[in-house]
Amino acid sequence: MSISRQNLSIVIVTFKSEEVIHECIKSIDKDIKITVIENSNNTQFKKELELAYSNVSCILSYDNLGMGAGNNLGIKKTETDFVLILNPDVIFKDATINELIIASQKISDFAIIAPISSDINYPNYKLDNDRKARIKNTSPFRVKSVDGFAMLFNKKKLDKIIGKDYFDENFFMYLENDDLCKRIIDANEYIYVAPNSLVKHLGGKAVNIKYKNDVEFARNWHWIWSKFYFNKKHYGYFTAFLQGFPKFFSSLIKYIFFSFIKKKIKQKIYLNRVLGFINAAINKKSWYRSRF
Repeated sequence: MSISRQNLSIVIVTFKSEEVIHECIKSIDKDIKITVIENSNNTQFKKELELAYSNVSCILSYDNLGMGAGNNLGIKKTETDFVLILNPDVIFKDATINELIIASQKISDFAIIAPISSDINYPNYKLDNDRKARIKNTSPFRVKSVDGFAMLFNKKKLDKIIGKDYFDENFFMYLENDDLCKRIIDANEYIYVAPNSLVKHLGGKAVNIKYKNDVEFARNWHWIWSKFYFNKKHYGYFTAFLQGFPKFFSSLIKYIFFSFIKKKIKQKIYLNRVLGFINAAINKKSWYRSRF
């Protein structure tokens, strides 16, 4: 089955995303239904979005669920055969949807198909050798994984091989997309990139910039935790520990150094890396949340 405008919907997970969400929504074709999952209890945000855009429905989670759980919630609310998940700092280029539809007509076996990043220096996919490299191709091609800021799911296929919760909700942020892609590849299903379907990813702009320090603290904690958890889940505890320990040790040294010269922001960043590793190593859940 190929994609059509009638059987496609979009899910966007937001949190403190007021500065970027409008540009994202305005770039999307108005005949595509959009479900926004706001990871808070911000009723004003919900009201403003639904008044401004007739194709948008905003659901409040009343808690910061994270990206994976937020997307799972949004996907379950959709009734179409295909769903495209987006970060709120993604902007469609001309014909993004049309080119995804055309690509889906050329392939019938995809579990995921993704548009391509318009930034040629940062490919949003990995090849079989885990290398990120730009491929000059005009036809859809298979990849090992795609970045999570724009992924289109074949729901019937994923429901069958993964179940109703596509993302492992133990990941709060980072690597939930890599985990999903690995499970799809391990099930002998296929992930494609549609090279003529372009999106612009602003990168790191999903949360209001005034919270940048708090966001940076959270990112450093969760990146280390998620990397350990991913490796433990797929390759075992010993591999996760060996691969994570060098980063843990270097972060510990940097934390001590920045504590000595009283650079508080850097001190907190490296402390969070240390704590992210320790919490993952002792099998604690991904509990860290920003306080804003």
